[in-house]
Amino acid sequence: MATHPRGLAAVLAKAPTDTVILSSVRTPICRAYKGRFKDAYPEELLAAVLGRVSDEEGMAALVEDVGVGVVLSELGGSKAARMSMNHAGYRSETTCLFTVNRACASSLQAVATVAAHIGAGAISAGVGAGMESMTRNYGSRAVPVDLWPALRASPSKDARDCVMPMGLTSEKVARRYGVSRGDQDAFAEASHRRAARARAGGLFDAEIVPVTTRFREVADGEAGGEADVTSTTTTTVTVTVTQDDGIRESISRESLARLKPAFDPDGASTAGNSSQVSDGAAATLLMRRSTAARLGLSGRVMGKFVSAAVAGCAPDEMGVGPALAIPKLLARHGLQNSDVGRWEINEAFASQALYCLRALGLEAAWERGRVNPTGGAIALGHPLGATGARLTSTLLHGMRRDGHDLGVVSMCVGTGMGMAALFARE
Repeated sequence: MATHPRGLAAVLAKAPTDTVILSSVRTPICRAYKGRFKDAYPEELLAAVLGRVSDEEGMAALVEDVGVGVVLSELGGSKAARMSMNHAGYRSETTCLFTVNRACASSLQAVATVAAHIGAGAISAGVGAGMESMTRNYGSRAVPVDLWPALRASPSKDARDCVMPMGLTSEKVARRYGVSRGDQDAFAEASHRRAARARAGGLFDAEIVPVTTRFREVADGEAGGEADVTSTTTTTVTVTVTQDDGIRESISRESLARLKPAFDPDGASTAGNSSQVSDGAAATLLMRRSTAARLGLSGRVMGKFVSAAVAGCAPDEMGVGPALAIPKLLARHGLQNSDVGRWEINEAFASQALYCLRALGLEAAWERGRVNPTGGAIALGHPLGATGARLTSTLLHGMRRDGHDLGVVSMCVGTGMGMAALFARE
């Protein structure tokens, strides 16, 4: 059996067969129901990022396949995503599309699948993307309603636990592994403060695609008439959204401590130390290095996709997934934590993010700003199908800005999984 070189030098080495990244962008991430994208469609957001990653003349014609991560949209988002791709200027005669649902890792799976197709020689260029409007599709679509009754009464606890509310899995992680409410609130405060500094310093500007859309403003009128009914008026305005709107600059540990538990009356997970329900989209353009060189695009290369790994875990503690997927990924390449310069680990809940940092030995790296240095989903939001591609964009731009050679994206995945992917900077 053939052996492959391992270690940092092998991962950083360049080869014509590499899968490289030419562009990686995202929309702003906005609060569901209240934020600036509450009246936008997920495919509208997708069109914005697909248009940006192929904005050079003729680039869209080079893309052979587009993978879109989506969790909640009708029909798996496939028809809407295909329409959005064509609307963004891709030709249906030359570019195909698929959607993928691996819950919170859906768009990272889309990136990894497109990269695998390039690595196998099936295509030369593709886009891995994700979209989600939790405003439009959250709620009943997040949990199966018409489900085979035998599953709810299954003798398999893991089968039954697949529909456990995510907030309860957070509470189980906190209790099983000793993650206190105070530590969770402190982590949440840091997420917001880091994100606020990054936004104020323009660190997100290069990765964000402004989106012009509609926004319905509702204003209360004066009470009038015998029924004393307060009238409301709705005005639709055009807005251009340029920044994430879930970040709270003035948040404090004291204000977080006053919030009531959101999922269990005796629990520690609150609306303040859990990821925000959000709307957004993201996309990454990938290409074989030899193709990029032939087309004179080597100067646009941001980095390369190295590989991805998934790992399973018990559904009732799905949040521990990164603590299992990351070691599996690094071991494949003979790497240590110290070889990785930047980490983007999704903050589904402060409980599970903290547990994973501790289990992985990354607490010191987090304190030094090598893990989520510009904040995470607690501050920025977690649009399910788009989060993996959003993390990828934030990672790649951060690595380029700060000079880190290797970076890892990872997240827990509903129903009991973790996923991680390794990237190298050019």
